Amino acid sequence: MRSRDVPDTPGRLGAFTLLGAAAGSLPLPWVPTALVRRVRGALVQDLAARHGLALSPGARATLAEPSKRARPPGATSEAMRYLAVRTLGRFGPLRALPPVRTALDTFVLGRLFARYLSSRSDATPRIEDEEATRVRHAIDGALVRSLTAQVGTDTDALALPTEDFRDEVTQAVDGALIATAGFPSWLVRHLDAAFDDMIAHR
Repeated sequence: MRSRDVPDTPGRLGAFTLLGAAAGSLPLPWVPTALVRRVRGALVQDLAARHGLALSPGARATLAEPSKRARPPGATSEAMRYLAVRTLGRFGPLRALPPVRTALDTFVLGRLFARYLSSRSDATPRIEDEEATRVRHAIDGALVRSLTAQVGTDTDALALPTEDFRDEVTQAVDGALIATAGFPSWLVRHLDAAFDDMIAHR
């Protein structure tokens, strides 16, 4: 598969991820889903355009639709979501769950759709509904499969020093902080591996 020479712009994906989080944080019925759909649509449009590709209306709609894991269809579910957000808002830190979920979904969409576009073998300059559906299924499944994806050696792993002067408490705290800091790169590596496996078998 050929690769297009498109500059890597993680800042753009970061901005879209924040927009997704902001859209998911609104404690209103129907509005967050519509805003998340707009953010996701703009994200995939931007990625496709930077790869010199066009999206059919149906392809954009397929990719932009919020994840079925996050949003069951129907007006009743939207009302239930609104009530859930209002309820979570009463419990302090739990109010962050909806925006974290939409931020993660937005990041995964951007990361994996860009990965697909950079190695797309089809010379057609437009992505149609069928291709978008295939990619969307692979993206949706990659997050779950990433937990068991097989990847290469972790190059970010901390090398063991010849001497360690830290006490046990400091070692434990350092270990927890280092593991937390390394989680994003771990997730990205496993997402990529899971997505590559899924797209190769579709």
